[in-house]
Amino acid sequence: MHGRMRLYVRYVGISARSQMEYRASFVMLSLGQFLVTVIEFASILLLFQRFGGISGWTLPEVGLFYGMINTAFAFADAASRGFDVFGPMIRSGDFDRLLLRPRSTVLQVAGTELTLRRVGRLAQGITVLAWSCSSLSIHWSPGKVALLLGAIAGGICLFIGIIVLQATAAFWTTDTLEMFNTLSYGGVQTAQYPLSIYARWLQRFFTFVVPLAAISYFPGIAILGRGDPLGSPLFLRYLAPILGPVFLLLATQAWKLGVRHYQSTGS
Repeated sequence: MHGRMRLYVRYVGISARSQMEYRASFVMLSLGQFLVTVIEFASILLLFQRFGGISGWTLPEVGLFYGMINTAFAFADAASRGFDVFGPMIRSGDFDRLLLRPRSTVLQVAGTELTLRRVGRLAQGITVLAWSCSSLSIHWSPGKVALLLGAIAGGICLFIGIIVLQATAAFWTTDTLEMFNTLSYGGVQTAQYPLSIYARWLQRFFTFVVPLAAISYFPGIAILGRGDPLGSPLFLRYLAPILGPVFLLLATQAWKLGVRHYQSTGS
């Protein structure tokens, strides 16, 4: 395990140095990411200015969900770029080279690129999270701090798992399927609002199929100290983020199945 992490850090270091060769480009791209997400949150702000609230939820409360999910996604999106562009590697036969190396293919694909420009989205997510926490009357206990950090870590794992599944589909389709973007980018848009405002079928889907509620809604209401309109028990809200790593583990098992199914292009 230690050797794998050291190799991954070396991969990441190489990727970071190559991107920092063009620092002006890096700064502009990062600023672009920041401004795009600022505009996204501005649309939420305008919504609350028009209607005052959403089903009893205030702007700072929604800001907590928004900050948690966007911070998690920024980390996951930056770390999983290799899986996001995996389709061309299958079509060209370049995946064969990875199979010849005595290292995990997951590690090699994950280390292809660390997308540093995602720091813009990360900065905006953390800013909104800090603002919402300062605006809310939250009694911060060690348990709530740990729950917040655990929810973000679980969210990172969950989103990486979704992107790994998207790449895994390429073993059968020779391309990454865009429908998975409805679970990654669309999932971010969904989870930045309380789950209780959605229809029952959507609540069940994002709880039992793709457990976005486990890394946003359930820990969020526990941090806020609010009762759950869906009726979840308190212990579940604290344990829910563990479903993020579980989802990632299942995604990597699906990846291994895809690797066994892979047939070389012969080129």
